Amino acid sequence: MNPEQFLDLVGEHWDSIRESLDDEQYTLLLARLGVLAETAEEDHKSVLRAVKGVKLALIPLPFDHPVQLALDSVRYAGAATVPTAAVAGARSLLVRISEPRPAPGTADIIRAVQARLLAEPALDHPVVDARCQSAGLDEPPPELIRLDDTEHGDRYPSFQFAGAAGGPIPVVLRVNRILLSDTDPWGAADWWLSGNVWLGGKPASLLGELPEEQLVGAATALVEGDR
Repeated sequence: MNPEQFLDLVGEHWDSIRESLDDEQYTLLLARLGVLAETAEEDHKSVLRAVKGVKLALIPLPFDHPVQLALDSVRYAGAATVPTAAVAGARSLLVRISEPRPAPGTADIIRAVQARLLAEPALDHPVVDARCQSAGLDEPPPELIRLDDTEHGDRYPSFQFAGAAGGPIPVVLRVNRILLSDTDPWGAADWWLSGNVWLGGKPASLLGELPEEQLVGAATALVEGDR
């Protein structure tokens, strides 16, 4: 299923999607559809990131919802026409549901989501530098999720590091690369720190409990539908 077909499916089940999501989740979905609809078709990486954002917003759906069941079947890679079709699909969907622009208060919802993520345990830049140097790294890897906190400076969610003083966890870096954390740190953090019906909890809390390949597969499925 390509992104355009997936967005058609979303449109078919829009009423039940609205019923299944709370106001914050619904407004976030509208915002991410808006981002996809406004993305330049020739910027393939941005289109991929925007498609991922829409899929992230749909993860809270019940596990047996038709759209939830289809999340892993969405395949971005392949034909050169896919980016254009994905953007066109988002524009068509927003017109079909008669909400061409995100609902009022979207900025407040986005800020609330970011505040929730910033409230999670995190490390500041000096601590991260020290941990990386202890692990034999000259500087923090670019795959590390770094959240911009206007009040406290850069914040690195602490689940990315081993133990009380360890360096970056290799599987986290691997997953972060798949999630495009260098260009979409908020989306990557949202994946790790939000409930995932298929994994059975927050991925960050399942580190060391689930096989690494299961985490990698779930992230890959979100981005490319390859699980």
